[in-house]
Amino acid sequence: MEPLRAPGPIASGPSDVSLLRRAMNGVQDLIRAGGKRPGTTLPGEAALALQFGVSRGIMREALSALAALGVVDVGAGRRPRVGAVDPTVLGLVLDHAVHTDQISIQQVYDVRRTIEMRTAALAARLRSPGEAAALQALAEAMRGAFATPAVVMEQDIAFHQAIARAGRNPLFMLIVDSFQVVMRKTWMIGWTGRASDAERMGSIEIHGALAAAIAAQDAAAAEAAMADHFDLTTSALLRAGIH
Repeated sequence: MEPLRAPGPIASGPSDVSLLRRAMNGVQDLIRAGGKRPGTTLPGEAALALQFGVSRGIMREALSALAALGVVDVGAGRRPRVGAVDPTVLGLVLDHAVHTDQISIQQVYDVRRTIEMRTAALAARLRSPGEAAALQALAEAMRGAFATPAVVMEQDIAFHQAIARAGRNPLFMLIVDSFQVVMRKTWMIGWTGRASDAERMGSIEIHGALAAAIAAQDAAAAEAAMADHFDLTTSALLRAGIH
């Protein structure tokens, strides 16, 4: 299968676009051919420009574009390095898609529900004792911070990320981490969209039930608790007019 190519930004003319793409694709091929891992140092800008037959200006632009995608990590005064996958890149794509009406908030939460039911089941099967204890501690911290919604939000985000990590699938971890951009913009709406403090506390209690199911290694109960959580959240968002 032909490897995916990162799209290049529009440069000053057709020849520059072609050279920019050549440079970007060349760096990607160099990383793949050498089996390089995140953090591995790559040749410097001048050496790369010579290798791919482009000017240093084009090479600099190519590295900047690749850095924006998380393919490389660049910094002043040092050679570029192979980048680690950055969930904020995917998060920005989701945020852009929502704000330009290409996808809806409810569609994001529908996908989240599907993915996070699976991460909950995986976490129940694969979590370590320490991870189970950490999830229960986060759920308890949410109860304790009930009067400070902004704190509860941060704990809630950390709770979902911890479940994804406990599930041991790095792709799920990446996707769940990327959701936090949208979560931070909708969480408070969902919180205030619940009819009463009792309903808000009920949402927190579901987190406790979910943590308990994962601690008990009951995958079916964890999956069901996650489904209930998302059903209540999407209902609250709908009541608040978020579609």
